[in-house]
Amino acid sequence: MKKVFQKPESLTDAKNHYCPGCSHGLIHRLIAECMDEMNIREKTIGICPVGCSVLAYDYFNCDMLEAAHGRAPAIATAIKRLLPDRFLFTYQGDGDLASIGMAEIVHASARGEKITVIFVNNTLYGMTGGQMAPTTLLGQVTTTSPYGRKAENEGYPMKMAELLSSNEGSAYICRTAVNNPANINRTKRAIKKAFQVQEKGLGFSMVEILSACPTNWGLNPLDAMKWIEDNMVPYYPLGEFKVKEEQ
Repeated sequence: MKKVFQKPESLTDAKNHYCPGCSHGLIHRLIAECMDEMNIREKTIGICPVGCSVLAYDYFNCDMLEAAHGRAPAIATAIKRLLPDRFLFTYQGDGDLASIGMAEIVHASARGEKITVIFVNNTLYGMTGGQMAPTTLLGQVTTTSPYGRKAENEGYPMKMAELLSSNEGSAYICRTAVNNPANINRTKRAIKKAFQVQEKGLGFSMVEILSACPTNWGLNPLDAMKWIEDNMVPYYPLGEFKVKEEQ
């Protein structure tokens, strides 16, 4: 019998630890499928963050390293410069990338480091209890913003795709979501395109992915997908923000 669906070779058999409805497992699969289809698993090195996906090294069947909080782009930069034939990707959440790691990601982009960043944006710190993050929406209730985020107190949510697309070193910047089948397919195409940009040596690439955190949002998985559509997408519009043409 012909197989039409199977686990990607770039994923291990380890059972993941993510909460029901969390998007991390789905995003892992999309990355792994791209690695399989491009036949780059043996040449890929992934950098894990601090956060819910801190154990991603257990799930990807390729070389993986663990970074200190926010420092994944620095490690990826060093390895890519030492081993330019490898494919380097960092996997980071909004707290890791847009808070403690803000300087790292901005300067990696400005330098045009030939790495690929997978940025999972679920608007809060998931692992440590649902605190407010740089991407928390105005009015959103978290454990550290019990009355909702207010611009006059905490400022406005950070739009990382728009910010990094202004850097000359950025070659491909895209924002997608994984809240429905159409957007899941678009996310996979964006991840593959980001790897292809790295393969061509065009510069820095990042795919920002709007992701669900039902546990800390206090929603069931189905309602969490609707929350992305109703609340996140209006503030974080989907699409490609920077596409550098080949030289």
